[in-house]
Amino acid sequence: MSTPTWTPPGPTTPPYQIGMPTTGGVTSTPIRHPLKPGPTTPPASDGSGTDWAASLTGANRDAFIALNSLFSSYGLGSLAGKIYSYIVNGESADTIALLLQDTPEYKTRFAGNTLRQKAGLPVLSPADYLNTEASYRQIMASAGLPKTFYDSPADFANWIGGDVSPTEIQNRVQLATAATSQTDPYLKQTLAAFYGVDENHLTAYFLDQDKALPILQKQEQAASLGAEAARRGLVGDQSRMESYVDQGLTQSQASQGFQQIATELPNLEAISQRFGVTFGQADEEQAIFGTGQQGANTRLSLAQQEQNLFRSATGTAAGGLGAGYRQT
Repeated sequence: MSTPTWTPPGPTTPPYQIGMPTTGGVTSTPIRHPLKPGPTTPPASDGSGTDWAASLTGANRDAFIALNSLFSSYGLGSLAGKIYSYIVNGESADTIALLLQDTPEYKTRFAGNTLRQKAGLPVLSPADYLNTEASYRQIMASAGLPKTFYDSPADFANWIGGDVSPTEIQNRVQLATAATSQTDPYLKQTLAAFYGVDENHLTAYFLDQDKALPILQKQEQAASLGAEAARRGLVGDQSRMESYVDQGLTQSQASQGFQQIATELPNLEAISQRFGVTFGQADEEQAIFGTGQQGANTRLSLAQQEQNLFRSATGTAAGGLGAGYRQT
């Protein structure tokens, strides 16, 4: 009998065979080899529906099933063919797990870890990575957000790469749902005027991975203050509203203050014109919210001049205008 030769598996030939030469026109029974199939490529391409495990036996089959099950749980069932190739080439299960982490499929699935590496952050284990994704999904699903916001691992890669905690995502979602569920049209109008956010994109705006949460929170608060002004027919200036947020003005204080401004401003503007003095909403805001001495001084001066001119008729009203709103 001559020396056995390697015979690659074909469509009708089981893998792991050593082809035996014929003797006297009779072909001997093929012998199954536990490791070497000959070629290193699997007999069918990935995703073809091939039953890879059926071609394996014993420990090799068990190793394939375990690895394929693990990586399928990561959403990487497409790696079955590569797992098969590594097994039939004699790689250990631990080695295969490491080799698979270097594949394009794995790197795409866990893209957040690549970003973490670049940022000098520790890489998450697959279990921690998946748990973080699950927390993101649960938060968004509980808030009733459309699945388009969390139906792909790619939706979370930047957050994981930026070490964004589920707690921060919870805060973002609360901002998004509060803004989108608001029945107050003035808030939506102000968000559009200040930051160019139309109603259809409010949720996406607050979940934008490129915007820091503190900035989004400040913008939402500034828009809420501006909405109080707009509700009373006043102009909500973006820069002033943002400065009021920095100074700690609450929405309740803004509501009271803008109500007072809307009541008093027409009369004060008329008085300022009578005396040739420039006075407008920004000046009145300074006086009411205590954010600028010039506006407060001008307002008091106008009230005094009007009181002196019409003391008998308007003294009481003018005196009332002299009182500030802001309490410290």
